[in-house]
Amino acid sequence: MNTKDIVKSTLDNIPSDWLRLTTHRLDIYNEKLAKVEFIEKFEVVDHSDKNALAELPTAFDYIRLGHPLSCVLEWAIAKEEGINVESVISFSSQTMPILAVLRKNKFAHKNTRIIYQDELPNNWNEEIIKSVYQYSFDLVQVSSFSEIEPFDGSTILINASNEHQADFKLNLYPGIGSIISVMNNDVDYIKEIQHVRRRESIAMTPQNCLKVLESYLGDDLRTHEVNGALNLDQTIQNITSTKSMPSIGSCGLSVQYAIMMGLVHYANDKFSGQNIKFIVPPNCYGGTNDQARRVAACIENVEIIDLPVDSGKDMVTELERILGDVALENSIPYIIAEIPTNPRVEIPDLEKLRSTLKQNRKTKEGEDAVLPVFILDQTFCPNVTFFGSNGYLHDASTISYVSGSKFPSGGLCTAGYVVANDKAAHLMSYVDKHLKLCDNKATPLQREILNSEMPSMNERIAGAYKNTRVFVDFIQDKLPQAKINFVSHELAEATFTPSVFSLDLPAKDEIHKRELNHKLIRMMIDAIPNESKHCVSYGHLKGCYWTIPATSTQGTTKESDKDYIVRVSVAADFDIQKHCEVLEKFVEEL
Repeated sequence: MNTKDIVKSTLDNIPSDWLRLTTHRLDIYNEKLAKVEFIEKFEVVDHSDKNALAELPTAFDYIRLGHPLSCVLEWAIAKEEGINVESVISFSSQTMPILAVLRKNKFAHKNTRIIYQDELPNNWNEEIIKSVYQYSFDLVQVSSFSEIEPFDGSTILINASNEHQADFKLNLYPGIGSIISVMNNDVDYIKEIQHVRRRESIAMTPQNCLKVLESYLGDDLRTHEVNGALNLDQTIQNITSTKSMPSIGSCGLSVQYAIMMGLVHYANDKFSGQNIKFIVPPNCYGGTNDQARRVAACIENVEIIDLPVDSGKDMVTELERILGDVALENSIPYIIAEIPTNPRVEIPDLEKLRSTLKQNRKTKEGEDAVLPVFILDQTFCPNVTFFGSNGYLHDASTISYVSGSKFPSGGLCTAGYVVANDKAAHLMSYVDKHLKLCDNKATPLQREILNSEMPSMNERIAGAYKNTRVFVDFIQDKLPQAKINFVSHELAEATFTPSVFSLDLPAKDEIHKRELNHKLIRMMIDAIPNESKHCVSYGHLKGCYWTIPATSTQGTTKESDKDYIVRVSVAADFDIQKHCEVLEKFVEEL
């Protein structure tokens, strides 16, 4: 079969999960062979057998990194262009692949030339990319790609046909995203571009990959028709008790990237010449950690300061110390923190936190220091009211964001949203500017999904917490020597009702504990495969997800800060009786 025949047969027999899932099975995922193993098996599978396609190895653990349909699309283009399949990388964004090459060349001290005829990415802004992102490049418009002169550096061609040669070719798909091809199969560039997709953007969505594949087979390229989502902004404002307009991105990390770059831009405008300090817990979610450090590495006046928050360290005490030091040197303090923390589900004294954030401090010259902005990741508890007249942080300058792949969509899409309280509302225009510049806005379909699912979000959170509390109480009763990290009843009454807890099993030593972790997860999944799954996510509509943070969400965290414990997330639709039965059997075998 030729490439088009294989694609046609695959699309005729596409497994439903290829269009529906946002996270994938970790039990058939080998991170070192991401995409590679899927493609190897895809090339020899019976493409007319839907069940065989469904059993192919997981391509990427998170759909925002890549998924079966993005891999099929990239494989087809690689075949057409005669390059390695790893060299073709799709994005939901038109801008981010260019920024990925610019980032790589910045550290390689290599020149970059971007050549185009008529079309540049959405909301392209040369001045901001050079001044705020601190990337350098030459932008060249030509009437024909045959005019191209030799160049000492990397050349990116935008929307060039196959016969034209360059280091990189970027094809733009209006309303859908883009696909970049690394024409010389350079592994270093492939890894760097892939990592930008992993940390600051997302892969082209499954639904949009399907449209591009259909156009590859000869159909007209369709964009998604917007069917509503008109109430989404109002829904988010109501849930978060905010007045300013929210911004909605393609995923939580693309939103965080817009927050970071927007605040850097604001600081450059308002406090020109002053240093910027992003204060970040060293053991928080790996994507947050990695992205923050990647931003700091690119920008001369930005630095990361570690904020210890777990394992006996008090967030507020540590923050008071750090903010005092930052004030003395007259730097701009931006704090990124999860509440509750992940994976130990700890919550600081919020009254003390609010007071600390509002406290006036002095520079060593005796002048008023710049007040901090608190960047709150409240993905674990998006129902908690931090803003509004009675919110926990209502009068401390705070921006809050949530990964929509969790509770807001119930696992049906990856989009994320960001809001600000009245004190930080003036910053939202900067955040939104960079979400647009990076072309990381949510797709119309993502907005529709959020619009459909968010009205029931708080009800689902309440049901999931109720199940989680019953499960946690059962484990504590049957295995009292285990250490369980979960919210107290008092915190739950204060509206902190997560459905995630971590379990530190009793063991003879560290090796034994890690063995028990895997044994418990295997037992649960083997016994209840329709509900218990290997997965790194939460906020799903049904069942129970199991993971070990040190080997998944904390993948890029320093080894000394990793948590080799079991993290469990429970849904509102959950068979509590069966899970308790398996847990009891596990305890009996200890």
